[in-house]
Amino acid sequence: MSQILIVDDEPDILELLCMTIERMGFHATTACSIADANHQLSQNTFDLCLTDMRLPDGSGLDLVNHIQADYESMPVIVITAYGSVDVAIEAMKEGAFDFLSKPVELEKLKGVIKTALALPPSSPVKERDHDTIPNMIGESDAIKRLKGQIKKVARSHAPVFIHGESGSGKELVARAIHQLGPDQNKPFVAVNCGAIPSELMESEFFGHRKGAFTGATQNKEGFFQAANGGTLFLDEVADLPLAMQVKLLRAIQENVIRPVGSETEEQVEVRILSASHKDLQLEVANRSFREDLFYRLDVINLQVPPLRQRGNDIEILCRHIITRLTASFNIPMVNMDESALMRLKTYEFPGNIRELENILQRAITLIDGHTIYEKDLALKTQSANTEAQPTTLQPGQSLEEYLEDIERSILQDTLEQCRWNKTAAAEQLGMSFRSMRYRLKKLNIE
Repeated sequence: MSQILIVDDEPDILELLCMTIERMGFHATTACSIADANHQLSQNTFDLCLTDMRLPDGSGLDLVNHIQADYESMPVIVITAYGSVDVAIEAMKEGAFDFLSKPVELEKLKGVIKTALALPPSSPVKERDHDTIPNMIGESDAIKRLKGQIKKVARSHAPVFIHGESGSGKELVARAIHQLGPDQNKPFVAVNCGAIPSELMESEFFGHRKGAFTGATQNKEGFFQAANGGTLFLDEVADLPLAMQVKLLRAIQENVIRPVGSETEEQVEVRILSASHKDLQLEVANRSFREDLFYRLDVINLQVPPLRQRGNDIEILCRHIITRLTASFNIPMVNMDESALMRLKTYEFPGNIRELENILQRAITLIDGHTIYEKDLALKTQSANTEAQPTTLQPGQSLEEYLEDIERSILQDTLEQCRWNKTAAAEQLGMSFRSMRYRLKKLNIE
């Protein structure tokens, strides 16, 4: 029988919560202050704690922090007065599982309790072991910090917004949150919001009924129905058109959706994770993203570090990716020369991990032996010419000289990428070999 601790200083609420919990088949223990709750925690073992945020001797946030520090595998549900959602959100950022507003809806309370008690048990040693994050490779401070944040938010139901550059692993973070959470055995549905035609968006998200429009020959469930009970990951959420943002906001607020062509609404229960390489606050300021939807999605914000900020993780990632690729290609293991590794460590990786995988896959495919050298990487050149290229005319510089400098930089970069194969470089730039030869001679490029 699950043991649940209830902390509140209002006798009527304590009695109501106790009756509800005991009717669910669980045992309830009550406390009316933080000091009383701390005493109960020291004397008994509990599976769940429900606490009010306003207590006679302090804030429920203090209790949340205490439980996170000393009983980190115990989920906490906070109860707040109407209009105190900001305080509850702060508690969720500190590790609370979920929050309920007064007056408490009993059916919602029962659902949250059942979900919280379904959290997988965790070992304190494993909880502190950063290497237990699924498929997340790296030992840099930046990635360890992210792993710690993932572990904390995974054990809550709070919406999470994941911000990071393209190719940095935002979907990997979302999947890790799902796999470490209470809904790990439920569906995980990933949606690229920027890849759905606007005219199909409502049908894709909410489903449709047969005959709702031309071509709707049968009923179809949408993303919300497919993810019901689990997690819906909205990748590149900033690309949603404003009209769809309104419909999405209502679905998240009310936990109901209406399929296209249906006269009735359907109840859905999903955890929303979202991501974008864009700054949502800037999108709100530019009026291309709704402010009310932003506050619904960005309850907890996770920043995914770009690869160039992850130090020695590049070497670990290279070893992992090469091992996986050679196994999938069914070829002998490939080594990496020190010069190639050093070159990758100084590379900026505008495409992040996705670009690293592409670089290594190309190198493994094209090398003659079993060692990747620097020349095999065929990296985009990040020369001083490119980085220092002026964006305006310099004093005494003519327009012709300025344009020649830009052309020279582009030609040199392209030739580097093509290993100085002039025919390949000309093709990549969309010009004839004769034109390429003329330009190289004119700009004195050897």
